[in-house]
Amino acid sequence: MSHPGLLQAWWLAARPKTLAAGIVPVLVGTAIAEMHGGFHFNAALACIVGSVLIQIATNLANDYFDHKKGADNEQRIGPARAVQQGWISPRAMATATGFTLVLAFLVGLYLISIGGWPIAAIGISSLICAVAYTGGPLPLAYVGLGDLFVFIFFGIVAVTGTCFVQILSVPPEAWIAGTVIGLLATAILVVNNLRDRETDALANKRTLAVRFGARVARFEYVFCVAGAFVVVGVAVMLGIAPLSWLLSFLALPLAIREIIAIHRKDGPALNEHLAGAAKVELVFGFLMCIGAVL
Repeated sequence: MSHPGLLQAWWLAARPKTLAAGIVPVLVGTAIAEMHGGFHFNAALACIVGSVLIQIATNLANDYFDHKKGADNEQRIGPARAVQQGWISPRAMATATGFTLVLAFLVGLYLISIGGWPIAAIGISSLICAVAYTGGPLPLAYVGLGDLFVFIFFGIVAVTGTCFVQILSVPPEAWIAGTVIGLLATAILVVNNLRDRETDALANKRTLAVRFGARVARFEYVFCVAGAFVVVGVAVMLGIAPLSWLLSFLALPLAIREIIAIHRKDGPALNEHLAGAAKVELVFGFLMCIGAVL
């Protein structure tokens, strides 16, 4: 890939195609708050900004630490990474990561003033995990805990935290939605890890795809995507989620197409389906939002 300009290099380092994973759970949590009559515009906006900043900080830290640990090298088959390509120096990337975390912390102070200690706990743990995902003495992604991290923080925590800061409570619908969005966010990571399993293994990055192989990774993908639809369907049947949430099943054809592709393709061919997994989450989440406010 040719050397991009400085601004484009930073834009690519932020990985804009992944930012839906930070935005969707906030939108869903906000829709549930509106559903319970407690929509708070300033808090919702701050949640979106804070969530995106944490997502970007995680991406920048990942770029830095994966290069440092040798996971990003000349054998990489995924999209180019800024430090590995020499577009941005490791020192500049580390500085940018710290700066982004500080910005997220400042946004968090406003949210803490509204939601108190529960939001403080969420914010502090999110900031720590943004770095601990690929950095620190026990990086989550390198010991196979990345999937759990994404499920918790980009699903349950993001949805329930957004809802809480607006209505100061967490209704059952928020827990259900957090589980669903967490599953779909995890599916994005599964595609990434499936694609990178061979180079990750060489760098001793022991993701679940490395530990258990491609077959299990593909099963995990199906479990996550299909599980999202099952959770919504069961919740509606039990009367703990609104009937209008069945709108999310309009995303089923897209989900099936992506499941088929994941089972048929491998290596660089999975790059487009990383975006496809993000699209499934985006469409599903958008439909949940519509169902929540109807």
